[in-house]
Amino acid sequence: MTAPAQSERDPTRRFSSRVDNYIRFRPGYPKEILGLLQSECGLNNRSIIADIGSGTGKLTELFLQNGNAVFGVEPNREMREAGERLLKQFANFTSIDAAAENTTLPNSAIEFIVAGQAFHWFDRARCRKEFVRILKPGGWVALIWNDRQTETTPFLREYEKLLQTYATDYSKVDHKNIDDTVVREFFGYAPTKTKIPSAQQFDFEGLKGRLLSSSYAPDQGQPGHTEMLRELEKLFNARQEDGQVEFAYDTVIYYGKLT
Repeated sequence: MTAPAQSERDPTRRFSSRVDNYIRFRPGYPKEILGLLQSECGLNNRSIIADIGSGTGKLTELFLQNGNAVFGVEPNREMREAGERLLKQFANFTSIDAAAENTTLPNSAIEFIVAGQAFHWFDRARCRKEFVRILKPGGWVALIWNDRQTETTPFLREYEKLLQTYATDYSKVDHKNIDDTVVREFFGYAPTKTKIPSAQQFDFEGLKGRLLSSSYAPDQGQPGHTEMLRELEKLFNARQEDGQVEFAYDTVIYYGKLT
C-alpha cells in the first residue's frame, strides 16, 4: 500500500473526513464513570472539567449532563465544530481550539482533566507539563478508553485480523500501545485502573460506519478501501446473528493525581 496522506499522518487532522461516522457509530461512555469519580475522587456537579481531545463531545456530554462546567479542548476543526453543534444546548460548555500540549487554559484553573479515546495521540512529556500547569492543587487526571475486545468471539478475532490486513498504520497508532507501563511513567506511579463492560450491536451498514470511523481504515479513494469493505461484508455474513454483530468493550479508566 502507498503511504497515507499527510492529513492521515497528522494526529490533529486524521479524523477530518470521518466525523459523521464517528458521531453515528462510535460508542459513548458509561454513566458509571461519574459514580466512580464521585466516590473515588470527590467529583461533584460544581467540579470544573477540561476534556482534552474532546472530539465530537462524547465524553464531554457525560459531564455536562452532570451539571459540570466543561472546557472541550480539540485541535481538529471538523471534530470541534461537530461538538459545538451537538452540545450547543449546554450553557456550561466552552469549546477551545487548542491542543493537549498547549491548551491555552489559565494556570491552576481545572479540577479534573479527562481524556476519552485521545491520550494516545498526545506528546506525553509536553502534555504532562501542561496538565500540571492547568490543574488546581490536588486536581485529578482520568485517562479513558473504550477498549474493543479482540479475542472473546470469533467475529471479534476475525475483525481484528481484517484491521491488521488493511489498516494503514494500525499497529503504530492503536491505543492499546498505551499500557500500564506507559501510564505509570506518565503519572510517576501506578494510578488506579478499573474497567466497565459495554457493547454495541450493528447491522452491516452500522458495522461499515464503525470501521470507517477509525483513522487507520483506508478511506474512499485510498488503496485497499474497496477490498477491505468486500472482506468486511463476507465477515458480517458469516458471523451475523439475526442481522447483527456485537462489539464488546471494556471501558478502561486510569485515574490519579500527577506527582
